[in-house]
Amino acid sequence: MGNREDLLAGAAQCLKEKGWARTTVRDIAAAAGVNHAAIGYHFGSRDALLTAAFVRAMDEWGQDLGAALAAALDPAVDDSGQYQELWRQMLTSFADTRKLWLASVEAFVQAEYDPALRELLLDAQRQGRRGLAAALLKVPEETVDESAARTVGAVQNALLVGMFTQWLMDPEGAPTAEEVLAGLRALGRLAGN
Repeated sequence: MGNREDLLAGAAQCLKEKGWARTTVRDIAAAAGVNHAAIGYHFGSRDALLTAAFVRAMDEWGQDLGAALAAALDPAVDDSGQYQELWRQMLTSFADTRKLWLASVEAFVQAEYDPALRELLLDAQRQGRRGLAAALLKVPEETVDESAARTVGAVQNALLVGMFTQWLMDPEGAPTAEEVLAGLRALGRLAGN
């Protein structure tokens, strides 16, 4: 790996071990095995590097989840059953990504005071919405229009973030996949569907 890749790997490791706020430039450089000046050269700032590492880690999580889901899905099962399985897989994956999700909460707080970080996270959020919409609609990401990203993708993202938050605070009390679907069905009825 080159310095840039080493820095991304080191930053991801630090996010998982120390979180966003407690990770220093020196921590990342030590984890990556490079001089801390390389962070400025390749990324401009610690926050830009942490954001890039976070986005990559979340993308990897999404790809791993997608592969696990594809392997677990039975094509004979209807969309509702497949969506329930998606939630089951996501809820199961929370334990493996807990530290990463804690780091994301820290990043959102930091973004309130750092406009550049805010823009980086907003861009990642927009990409995430599009990716979620593509996965749920079973279409290539490049074909997802803005309307689908802002409805299907944004609502799924809100559900996902809300479930992670509940799971972070109370894993035993957080809803199961079956309860998520039951809640969505009840909300659908309230919304006139």
